[in-house]
Amino acid sequence: MSVLPFPSFLDDIKEKGARRAITDLVDETVTRVTAGLNVRDIREVLRGDAPSRRPNPRLTPHADAFWMHMRPSYYHASVTGVYPTLRLGWLTTYFFVVEIITGMFLMVFYTPSPLSAYENMLNLLSNVPFGQLIRDLHRLGAEGMVMMVFLHMLRTFVTGSYKKPRQFTWATGVILLLTTLILSFSGYLLPWDQLAFWAVTIGTSMAEAAPPEIVGTNVNLLLRGAPDIGAGGLLRFYLLHVFALPLITIIFIGVHYYKVILHGHSLPPGEDEVGTDTAKRVPLDRRTYFLPDVLTNEVLWIGAVTFLLIVLTVWFYHAPLESHADPQVTPLHTTAPWYFLWLQAMLKLGDKVFFGLVIPGLLFLFLLVYPYIDVGKSRRYAHRRLGLSLSMLAVAGFVVLSWMGSPEYGVETSGDQEVAQALAPMEGVGPLRSVPFEQLVPGVYSTAAMDDADVAAALTARFESEGRAMDRFTVSPVPADAPRLLGLMEQFDHLFDVWGANMPNAWGQLMIRDWQPGLRRVEIYIEWDRPQIDEQGEIIRDAEGNIQVVLDADGNPERENSGKAIYISAESGYFGGGH
Repeated sequence: MSVLPFPSFLDDIKEKGARRAITDLVDETVTRVTAGLNVRDIREVLRGDAPSRRPNPRLTPHADAFWMHMRPSYYHASVTGVYPTLRLGWLTTYFFVVEIITGMFLMVFYTPSPLSAYENMLNLLSNVPFGQLIRDLHRLGAEGMVMMVFLHMLRTFVTGSYKKPRQFTWATGVILLLTTLILSFSGYLLPWDQLAFWAVTIGTSMAEAAPPEIVGTNVNLLLRGAPDIGAGGLLRFYLLHVFALPLITIIFIGVHYYKVILHGHSLPPGEDEVGTDTAKRVPLDRRTYFLPDVLTNEVLWIGAVTFLLIVLTVWFYHAPLESHADPQVTPLHTTAPWYFLWLQAMLKLGDKVFFGLVIPGLLFLFLLVYPYIDVGKSRRYAHRRLGLSLSMLAVAGFVVLSWMGSPEYGVETSGDQEVAQALAPMEGVGPLRSVPFEQLVPGVYSTAAMDDADVAAALTARFESEGRAMDRFTVSPVPADAPRLLGLMEQFDHLFDVWGANMPNAWGQLMIRDWQPGLRRVEIYIEWDRPQIDEQGEIIRDAEGNIQVVLDADGNPERENSGKAIYISAESGYFGGGH
């Protein structure tokens, strides 16, 4: 008689005993969850043992389980090593899953509003347990996903795996590349700091330039929600980043995996006969089953990459966070993320409609249709010299354009502005503000006389003979009890070696004054000989490469100068901060 009015687990305990009943219940539950594998089967898979049951239960999940439909039951042994896939497709999917998981944690502590977003970031970094680690993992995972997508497509192109019948598989990969880039770009704005604000402002301005004017204006309004980036734009980018783009990406990942399963993983180029594709016809002696070999291999890759991510984010990498977004202040050397530097370089070359919209659009269109243009049947390297040359040319072009997109190329900034920015940046702490308040001893300190009283006196006498105001040019050596101030002056002097190539005989000084109780004014003063300029605006040099300077009526070099003043409070809390 049943213990309860209906058959139950208690009946099993009464009939079999508690231990046996619990064991059978666990085994049945595991079998249902895995669509055919019991506890013993899973143990055998993880240990790499041969299946002890017949028919092979490891093939059942591929027929009955939803997720296992995404993986073939067996692979050709030639594609299970590192070559030819390099596991790049699998790692791309892994990084996307990392982004989904870490992104959900970040969403809990984030409000897409200009009034709250930046404060949310500060709260995440300072008050939320493991908040910085999750944010670092999310940012580094995004970088890793972009890199893996690039490398995966390059590998596919080099090995000719885009050829018939896999043209559409390649096309879905191109779409996934595009969604990955837009995903990263949309997430760039969410911290609402200066770097993100201005990078997105520059990016959306390209959309505004799209012809005709009515199209560009309305696309800009659609993206930003207003003529300028604000609350509407932040909300739009947030919804794109957490809903629309992930949904599109998941759909195309599903289609991409389906097409890979349908046509099989292409073999290394040298193993197929020219014009044939034998990926789906795998001999019995060349089969490597997903369970256990491929699965355990992929778990190993996940473990290794996760370990690497944790090590990097704990000891070496932290997601950047600049000052609060300020539409009134444009930071010096604002750059796009590294994977958009090539596009930023093209904007330096000319019209942003042609170089920023037309050419990138044509490049992506070319990638989409290339498998239908390249109708050659052979995938062997020796028969694909044109394709391999195109791939090498693309890599070289990406590297060169990325360098051209950096501030080191095509950006003319005067050396005095660079020196002042390096000492006291418009945003952030910088070397000057990190000097302890008590070591900012009032006085005038020159890079030419940092710790030498005789040189300081000689400089003061020279300035007096030139009729300069002595309250501004009475030079003193740096006090011995102010080592951080001395280190700052040494860095000040070194900056002229870095940025003073077009500033002959340049020198600088700091003028520190008590402005109010607990408040000091620090003036950065830079002076140099005025160089001669030709009609093209180029600096004139002699045969030995020395800069020619402008002379006054008495034959003395004319001088140019610039300055910058900041105020530092004893309560500011900068002191001891990073540079």
